[in-house]
Amino acid sequence: MTHQPAIDVSSEIGTLRRVLLHRPGRELENLMPEYLERLLFDDIPYLKIAQEEHDAFCDLLRRNGVEVVYLADLVAESLAEGEVKEQFVRDYLREAGIFGEKRTGMLVEFFLAMSTRNMVEQMMAGVRKADIPGYGRKNLTDFLGEDYPFLLDPIPNLYFTRDPFATIGHGVSIHRMSTVTRGRETLFGSYIFQHHPLYRDTPVFFQRHANASVEGGDILVLSPQVLAVGISQRTQPWAIEQLAKALLTPEGGFAKVLAIDIPKHRAFMHLDTVFTMVDHHTFTMHPNITGDLRLFVLEAGSDGHLSVTEERGSLEHILREHLHLDHVTLLKCGGGSVIDAAREQWNDGSNTFCIAPGKVVAYSRNYVTNRVMEEAGIEVLTIPSSELSRGRGGPRCMTMPLVRDAL
Repeated sequence: MTHQPAIDVSSEIGTLRRVLLHRPGRELENLMPEYLERLLFDDIPYLKIAQEEHDAFCDLLRRNGVEVVYLADLVAESLAEGEVKEQFVRDYLREAGIFGEKRTGMLVEFFLAMSTRNMVEQMMAGVRKADIPGYGRKNLTDFLGEDYPFLLDPIPNLYFTRDPFATIGHGVSIHRMSTVTRGRETLFGSYIFQHHPLYRDTPVFFQRHANASVEGGDILVLSPQVLAVGISQRTQPWAIEQLAKALLTPEGGFAKVLAIDIPKHRAFMHLDTVFTMVDHHTFTMHPNITGDLRLFVLEAGSDGHLSVTEERGSLEHILREHLHLDHVTLLKCGGGSVIDAAREQWNDGSNTFCIAPGKVVAYSRNYVTNRVMEEAGIEVLTIPSSELSRGRGGPRCMTMPLVRDAL
């Protein structure tokens, strides 16, 4: 019997075998209108319905032969040793900006009194001042922040598991996020890949303490040889160079990294809002990406340095040229309608999640784009999304593949 690697992702479309998700939790109930912008939300999802929609998503994946694993479970399983658990609590508090012996001691005691699984969920949810029995003002920081209701902010973006780390080949990149709000998310991944029995031997291609940011929505594994990374609002060029240096090696196994320069605003937040791969020759695309794109091809140079070549071309030309495809079909979000495209792109119509060649999961509300895909021969499995979509992320954003079949 052949041993299967814990991480094995050599394409965007290979049949999915195992995937990581996070079921939305109480962190969504700690969203407040006054702090939405800081927490990167435009609206407040209704948790009960968001969980029902997420459960329907998980059930659909399982019916299609996919093993679903949850982030909170993997983190809890990584903290089995007492000293590791306490170190995790202290790292979490430090990264949450908790300083001072009294406050730190109070919160360490609060967390360590819980079961490990409950502790992880509480960390994700954040801590209200009202959660701590007998909490009172203890120092100058407390007096100055007395109107703020949280001791620890919630981490509401966690159900977008695509971003804090990315599985690439047989390894992983653990990210430095571009916003403070999402920084603690990568601490969970760091402990999984250091301490989880199944994942601790995974090669790590990028570390979260780097001094430039990269996020998983900008990383697309287009083939076993070609990785695409978006130069975006949230992923910086230096980070792409560092990732490329690790991947363009015998250990990394990639031949080239395509750094694609995309507009730096929220509609194009990550590369996977610009396009996603749905079959061998077929891609969904943002309707406004019709002109030439600026592309940098990174390859291993003979002198040990990166070779960087600048190119310009349409998305179709870039994909055909670098993936050696005889033709490419691009399916526009919203079809040919400006109105439908704007509405459905707002709800991540082009952010589909491929679970096998020509078979994708999409939000049911994006029915125009879904019809365009079906007419092109793509099997579209839909999930409800009235609440999940309020976080401004689609099915690909909510998933991190751990194992796919090779094509």
